[in-house]
Amino acid sequence: MYVVIRKFRNMRDIPEAARRSIGELGPMLQQVPGFRAYHVFSNGVGGGSVGLFESREAAEQANEKALLWIKDNLADFSGSELPEVTMAEVLGSLTA
Repeated sequence: MYVVIRKFRNMRDIPEAARRSIGELGPMLQQVPGFRAYHVFSNGVGGGSVGLFESREAAEQANEKALLWIKDNLADFSGSELPEVTMAEVLGSLTA
């Protein structure tokens, strides 16, 4: 399994950016074969997302789609700043 974490540092109107991300980007990511989960978060001054995918290929494909969508749909919240992206293999997990 692979995780993709995208973080924005100085984002305006984080709740609206999150609403758009879940409502518009989320369904696009769900269409990627190997999609497992998508979460959006805020730390008060910035925000970001965490996506889980079955393979590196799925994670890379989803990240490419996400970055294009972000450029076209979140520029009014983050300026021209693209998110910091971390992509990594999940070595273990635990859920409730």
